[in-house]
Amino acid sequence: MKNLLIMLALLAPASTTLAVQDATDPPAGTTAAAAETPAAETGTPTSAAEDAPPAGFGSVPGAAEARLEATLEELRALRRRIADESIGLNRRLNELQTEYEGLQDEYRKTARLRDSRALDLGNLTREINGRKEQGIYLSNQLAQYVRNWGARLPISELQRYREVIEEAEVAPENETLSDEQVYRTLAEVVSTSIEHLDDALGGTRFEGQALDASGTVRNGTFVLVGPAQFFRAADGSAVGPVEQQLNSQEPSVVSYTTPQQTTAAEIVINNGRGDMPMDPTLGNARIIEQTSETITEHLLKGGPVVWPILTLAGAAVLTALFKWIGLSTIPNPKPKRLDALLAAVKEGRKEGAIEAARAIPGPTGRMLVAATEHLREPKELIEEIMYEKVLATRLVVQRFLPFIAISAAAAPLLGLLGTVTGIIGTFKMITLFGTGDVKTLSGGISEALITTELGLVAAIPALLLHAFLSRKAKGITDRMEQAGLAFINQVSISMPSPEDQRSSGSSRDGGDTRREAREALADLLSPILDERRGPSPAESGA
Repeated sequence: MKNLLIMLALLAPASTTLAVQDATDPPAGTTAAAAETPAAETGTPTSAAEDAPPAGFGSVPGAAEARLEATLEELRALRRRIADESIGLNRRLNELQTEYEGLQDEYRKTARLRDSRALDLGNLTREINGRKEQGIYLSNQLAQYVRNWGARLPISELQRYREVIEEAEVAPENETLSDEQVYRTLAEVVSTSIEHLDDALGGTRFEGQALDASGTVRNGTFVLVGPAQFFRAADGSAVGPVEQQLNSQEPSVVSYTTPQQTTAAEIVINNGRGDMPMDPTLGNARIIEQTSETITEHLLKGGPVVWPILTLAGAAVLTALFKWIGLSTIPNPKPKRLDALLAAVKEGRKEGAIEAARAIPGPTGRMLVAATEHLREPKELIEEIMYEKVLATRLVVQRFLPFIAISAAAAPLLGLLGTVTGIIGTFKMITLFGTGDVKTLSGGISEALITTELGLVAAIPALLLHAFLSRKAKGITDRMEQAGLAFINQVSISMPSPEDQRSSGSSRDGGDTRREAREALADLLSPILDERRGPSPAESGA
């Protein structure tokens, strides 16, 4: 118990000291001077309290209070130093904040500038690409213009502009040249072509080479007046318009047909003025004249098949002409003479009928004469006699007509044969020489087309002639049949023969006899048929 009291006595001053410390500590965030200000203002004697001896144990509380005071003083000094340093730090913080805001503004400006520059760079890139595409398109167009212009130049000017054209054609493929140099080379051709137009309008002269009629290269002077080209050799051996021969890259001189034209052309070429003989068709009329040919030359191009076609066509035409003459000479029966014959037959006058029939000319008259000679015979016999005459006449009038029909059918087949042989020859030429030279292939093509042409020319007239002659021949036989029918009808009406009467009576008697025989035969066979059929249903029921 005693020890407990001693502990309480020791703890009582410590708690009082802590209470005093709590009361004397300044609030958080105040300086040490501010903490000491209340004590100074109140004028409270703190030293007396501090110097007062503590209750109990003597010096222990004093030492604790001294340590506490030292700690508090150290705390106050630390706070004062913190306060002093915080002012500088706050100022530095404000400076850094201001600098940060400036940097942010500068960053935003830089970002905007960067975006603007990126947009400008994209637009510039697209523009550059567009310019490149335009440059490529322009280069292609210029190259195409160079090729077209070179292809359309007259043959005489190719040697004049050959170097410029060849340089421009290889410029786009030349890797040693820059784009600017390529464009300059191509543009030079454009400038040259414009100068060429100016020269062509007013006429121009230049030196060059051309081939004469013998194929010899001659040096001389070219003269261009619009699309017309002329050349004169230096020695005067070749003067005339210029043209390009097939498969030749050199101009060829076509000589004038008269000395007057040659002299006039020499004056213009030498002096630059005068009357120049010109072909307004630029040589087309001469080419057309060269292609004109005679009938014999045209037929010879058709090959060997032409001759059978011509032979067949000629034979068909001659046969048709002969047949037409033969049919035209056959007279037609006059209606009056036929009426006189029918009147004699109606009256029963045989001799008069014979005389009337002999007065009718041609095969119709001969047929009626043969019929009237057998006027008293049965009608069937007369019909057979007349039909015999009609058949004989038909054979005569239709003779040679099948040959014309065969000619009309065979001529196109022969033309097709010539077409096949011509095509075979063309393919042989292609196998040997290729397709470069058209003249090499023209022989087979001409044979193929000409034979077809001649086959149709022979077949169409032959077909028309056969139809015309067949119709004419059929008209002759039709008139004979018409006259024969009229004669037979008149005979049947006016002069029935006794044989006809007997035959008609016997036919009636025969009809009655046959009817009676059928009835008797039916009576005899009816029981047999009834037995085979069996009993009727009525009898079976009964």
